[in-house]
Amino acid sequence: MQTRSSGVLRGRPKPIGLSRWTVRGALLLAMSTQIAGLAGAQEPSPAAKCPPTARIDSAKDTYGSTVVADPYRWLEDQNSPETRAWIGVEQKCTEGALSKLPGRTQISRRLTELLHADSYEAPLERGGRYFFRKRLAGQDLLQIYMRRKDGADELLIDPLPWSMDHSASATLRSVSKDGKLLFYGRREGGQDEITVRVMDVDARRDLADVLPSGRYFSIEPAPDNKRIYYTLATEKGPRAYYHEMGADAAKDKLVFGEGLDKQKILALRLSEDGRYLVYSVAAGAAAEKTEVYLQDLKEPGPVVTVVDDLPSTFFPSLAGDRLYLHTNWKAPLWRVFSVSLAAPQREHWQVVIPETDASLEYIVPVGGKIAALYTRNAASEMKLFDADGKPANPVHLPALGSVSNIAGRWENGEAFYTFETYTMPQTIYRYEVATGTSSVWAETKAPFDRSQFDIDQVWYTSKDQTRVPMFLFHKKGLKLDGANPVILTGYGGFNLSETPRFSASYLLWAERGGILALPNLRGGGEFGEEWHRAGMLAKKQNVFDDFIAAAEYLIANKYTGPAKLSIRGGSNGGLLVGAAMTQRPDLFQAVVCLYPLLDMLRYQKFLVAPYWVPEYGSADNPDQFTYLYAYSPYQRVSKDAKYPAVLLITGDGDTRVAPLHARKMAALLQASGDSNHPKLLLYDTKSGHSGGRPISKIIEEDTDILSFLFWQLGVSAN
Repeated sequence: MQTRSSGVLRGRPKPIGLSRWTVRGALLLAMSTQIAGLAGAQEPSPAAKCPPTARIDSAKDTYGSTVVADPYRWLEDQNSPETRAWIGVEQKCTEGALSKLPGRTQISRRLTELLHADSYEAPLERGGRYFFRKRLAGQDLLQIYMRRKDGADELLIDPLPWSMDHSASATLRSVSKDGKLLFYGRREGGQDEITVRVMDVDARRDLADVLPSGRYFSIEPAPDNKRIYYTLATEKGPRAYYHEMGADAAKDKLVFGEGLDKQKILALRLSEDGRYLVYSVAAGAAAEKTEVYLQDLKEPGPVVTVVDDLPSTFFPSLAGDRLYLHTNWKAPLWRVFSVSLAAPQREHWQVVIPETDASLEYIVPVGGKIAALYTRNAASEMKLFDADGKPANPVHLPALGSVSNIAGRWENGEAFYTFETYTMPQTIYRYEVATGTSSVWAETKAPFDRSQFDIDQVWYTSKDQTRVPMFLFHKKGLKLDGANPVILTGYGGFNLSETPRFSASYLLWAERGGILALPNLRGGGEFGEEWHRAGMLAKKQNVFDDFIAAAEYLIANKYTGPAKLSIRGGSNGGLLVGAAMTQRPDLFQAVVCLYPLLDMLRYQKFLVAPYWVPEYGSADNPDQFTYLYAYSPYQRVSKDAKYPAVLLITGDGDTRVAPLHARKMAALLQASGDSNHPKLLLYDTKSGHSGGRPISKIIEEDTDILSFLFWQLGVSAN
């Protein structure tokens, strides 16, 4: 039961919506002095200044003896007529700036070549059937398919007709043990919330059962296909429910979670025989404490506590009559305990996979064994262990890169995993447990020559002398002349590891002579829990110091110079680049900031942000206010500073990180008095944090970003 990503900010932000360029023509407005010198730019309309002048609010907050002004508080109200009018003019100004840039056609054409290929996700095997999502070349959305053993792919769910603009998408949430019931979600725009439906696979029809729109952490059908268990975020906090198939979901019975508050994340897992439910309660995303509980459904009785009193993280996995606990308790690089479901108390725990010198990311019981994913020096390693922890067959990976989506069942002798790296799109492998062999099950083929590129890993020293690794992806024959255009990106939070992954956008960047630089910042999970804790709460500044030190290393070693250096980050990575920009504006030429947190004094008041208080802290706590105020990007903007060019990206559909952060920051930067570099806000009314956006939108947004960076760094798109 992996709950680590639930409610976490991570993930490439995925905007969805109508084409931004369909309102061109008379509606397009050019930027004013911010884009002076842009070839072909029009004069701004007398009716609307570009960028628009935002009204200054008199709002103030008092934290102890400190009074903090919030001049654009009014922009927090997303639906007010004043905010909507301001958003409309901002978007027209940004369209006017970006749509006329040279090279857009070439960028879009190359991205289309790279992305218009068949793409797959790792399958779920149930009842001898494989369920997965696939997008055919030329199609806009992932569809849900089923494949029988050695059979052809059968289309089950086609979301393409759901909406004219393809903003509604399908997610594969669960499948019954016999493979006869498919539980899928319909997502509107980029929202985290989905509506859950159930398909009778053999009849090819939806059942009457519908779970209403919400944020679902788990969906587990029972083996008899008569009931399901699920966990859902409610207004009071997360709750676990029991649903009788065919009944009204409004009458579903609460089975666990009463009293849990909104900072908690609740997930559940049902054993393959349907007898046991295991509940995991996390105190926020990347929590420092989780609780685990066990319920025997065959012998009704009280829920049994497995662990609730240790300041550590536990991820439970069910395997036959055993419960495996993946934990950092007294093991910052993680280890695994095994315990009988009949007697799960701590005195019966046994270590089966001890802590090693690599970070153990997660485990999956498959085919009577334990598949374990490690991160060593920021790259994936995969190992197999017997049920008692004895090392079994190793899993050989094709290159330095990333493994994800390990899927399998304890009762089935095959597993699937996805591998990718900068020079290899996602490839899905089928692993035969008995023989220890891997074979390609599906792969994405993109038209490029991987032999033309290099992946280097360098180490540099941060401000406090901590050694930090960094990946560099570029074409072969790189010259260290200080003139290479660079995208420096990172994350540094929530115990999440940044390992080499494929990106069509970054490949195009490298094809045009650019360098992608990815440092493995503290706050992530690359080197275990101590690495994570060294970049959270009061130590968050370490993350920004690591990122700034990476920029200084690239400049000092002649990879690039400040005029050719850009930074990019989304979500928690948006906070990262916002902090780096406001602390060291002299280091960077351009900033791309996607779906960011930027007002760290008020972030916890909106949407699901209470999940992140254990990671960041809260300004409502006087001790935590001090360090949050010291680095919060929105509060650090100076009217007299000269900031790099900035492209902020967000949209109404983000129900994870409130888009008010980007709105307020755009208004503040545009009023800073620095007119030498554009400060743009790209705003889509359906954009959001979650997956599902059509491939056309991916191409459109990446074209916007690359056009902006080529413009600001003086790179030819041809």
